[in-house]
Amino acid sequence: MLTRRHFISTSAALFSAPLASPVLAKSWPTSSEKAAWDAQVTPVGYDPATSNPWGLQSRFLPQRVAANDGLKPGDIHVDAVARYLYHIEDGGTAMRYGVAIARGNLYEPGTYTIRRKVEWPHWTPTASMIERNPEYAQWADGQEPGPSNPLGSRALYLFVGNRDTYLRIHGSPQARSIGGRASSGCVRMVMAHINDLYPNVQIGSTAYLYAAE
Repeated sequence: MLTRRHFISTSAALFSAPLASPVLAKSWPTSSEKAAWDAQVTPVGYDPATSNPWGLQSRFLPQRVAANDGLKPGDIHVDAVARYLYHIEDGGTAMRYGVAIARGNLYEPGTYTIRRKVEWPHWTPTASMIERNPEYAQWADGQEPGPSNPLGSRALYLFVGNRDTYLRIHGSPQARSIGGRASSGCVRMVMAHINDLYPNVQIGSTAYLYAAE
């Protein structure tokens, strides 16, 4: 099991400039639908470092920070204690975002590979999720994409080897959950924030989810 370690120095300057398994869906969103939804979940005049219509603690807004030596650019590190996700950049920096993690023992620390990424994904709850939350049964065959979909605007799919873990790093329509323990296993982000992160994450990158204690 991975344990928490101090892999990021947070004394750097603030970032101050904008910078489920596949399902047989009934429909796939068009480019125009995706653009309209992106506009819907992005605040007017959006500045990642200052825009906060969600009422988050300011520390959960995106910041560029210094990364310790030896960390591989492109990798993701999730500090489950502080509720931060770090995306390591070239040049010794990282982008830091606030996240929510899973409730109770549903959080699964470990080392994962990002083998799939999707804009405006479909969502299919697992059998165990439906057992814990019977109201999810209405989406047993999958929920279509859109701003109310639990996977939100973007999703990074976490694998161990070639096995899909059903864990995701994804946007969430429940932005006020950021900083807490709320999900059924995934790492949640504000949709506007993961929209910024998404194009900078490459397939094959490693995601390290550290223990919550």
